Amino acid sequence: MALSGSKDFELDVTEYIEEAFERCGLVMRTGYDLKTAKRSMNLLFADWANRGLNQWTIGQVSITLADGIAEYPAGTLTMTVGASGSFTVGETITGGTSAATASITSKPTSTSLAITVPSGTFTSGETITGGTSGATTTVSAAVSFSAVQSTIDILAAVVRRDNTDYNIQRISRGDYLGIPNKTTEGRPSQIFVNKQITPTIKLWPTPDKNTDVLLFDRLVRIDDADNYIDTLQMPFRFYPALAAGLAYYLSIKKAPDRITLLKSIYDDEIARAISQDADRTSFSVVPATNGS
Repeated sequence: MALSGSKDFELDVTEYIEEAFERCGLVMRTGYDLKTAKRSMNLLFADWANRGLNQWTIGQVSITLADGIAEYPAGTLTMTVGASGSFTVGETITGGTSAATASITSKPTSTSLAITVPSGTFTSGETITGGTSGATTTVSAAVSFSAVQSTIDILAAVVRRDNTDYNIQRISRGDYLGIPNKTTEGRPSQIFVNKQITPTIKLWPTPDKNTDVLLFDRLVRIDDADNYIDTLQMPFRFYPALAAGLAYYLSIKKAPDRITLLKSIYDDEIARAISQDADRTSFSVVPATNGS
């Protein structure tokens, strides 16, 4: 018997919904059935984010640090402007119309500025002024926070100085609050992740160079289920868990007599998926040589 030779099986949003309804012993009939199931799917993704399951969405971000600036966005935050050349790294910029403020952490291109999370909202078309340089330019487009707000957590971080990477210790909110002098400058050795709607990173000691680079691995949220013909951002091994989880979520609303059964199936499927998604490291056993 000939094999198919294909390894591209993939379900779209509608097919997951159909599968979930069938597991509930139901048939999807109305537009509202689609709407309520898609909502449940996105809530399921939020639950997976809380569990830290979506390891396949881990990505590495690099941020050039600025002398004297301790707080940075937990992702890339860039402002597109008319010209960036006359501005100074580390200075505060102010919007002429909005009065919003932010600090410049680097100048990636001649028409962009990497900035801290603003206080206030810069508007497209307004003039910004550098607090130290006095330079002015126009904001070409509204600042997008989506890349930063998609960050769920920071998993690991290092500071790269002179082509050498130095580990950074993660500390709690209380530990950061307890640092007596937060303005002490040096090579950062500690990091606090402030999980706000727009999450930020606070470093200590405060960076003392404009050339150090912060590298961190971040876990980001799964792409939403928006259009019914969309496929979903996950590896093949999680397909059964998604189908089972969506069926369980729908049973709460539409098939209460199947809640216990579908929850049990979901628990089994997600446990198997989690076990396959975990990091693996080498394990070695060294025999005792003292005769005991």
